[in-house]
Amino acid sequence: MSKLNPKVDFFFNKTSKWEEAYEELRAIVLSCGLTEELKWGVPCYTRNENNIVLIHGFKDYCALLFIRGALLKDPEKILIQQTKNVQSARQIRFTSVQEILRNKKIIKAYIKKAIELDKAGLKVKLKKTSEYNVPKEFQNVLDDMPELKKAFKALPPGRQRGYLLYFSQAKQSKTREARIEKYLDKILEGKGLDD
Repeated sequence: MSKLNPKVDFFFNKTSKWEEAYEELRAIVLSCGLTEELKWGVPCYTRNENNIVLIHGFKDYCALLFIRGALLKDPEKILIQQTKNVQSARQIRFTSVQEILRNKKIIKAYIKKAIELDKAGLKVKLKKTSEYNVPKEFQNVLDDMPELKKAFKALPPGRQRGYLLYFSQAKQSKTREARIEKYLDKILEGKGLDD
């Protein structure tokens, strides 16, 4: 069993409806020999510094998120793609600690398969930023503002995709325009949506 990381303890010590579930998931993941780290404010479990799985929670469920879950075989049909835009990660969701305890063996099997994928060096082939739809409202602004176009192209691909997805998700042109207007300064400053 791997060691507990004191930097991560705050996550497990905070009051939450998932406290017991988190502790069970932590014990299961650590029993698989992964290293416990803190990334994105949640426990992340790594092998040779490669992210394998993380624990997180939401209002209605807590989950194990497999970083390269799209590559995992899913004989139990329990892996969930959070949204249609998530390319690589997949979750196993839990609504009770009992559900975790009942499925301990299956959870361990999925973690071990994820470790095998990492050992094999397999990666999910991600869509290129150029394959994403650029809303016409944003394209018009990019065409009118060369400095914005330059700033946008200078952003890392993940931040570019974040903006494109966020702008595209609005159903109405007015909403897309408002979103674009709101984030112009952030793009010009070289920041992502959540920076």
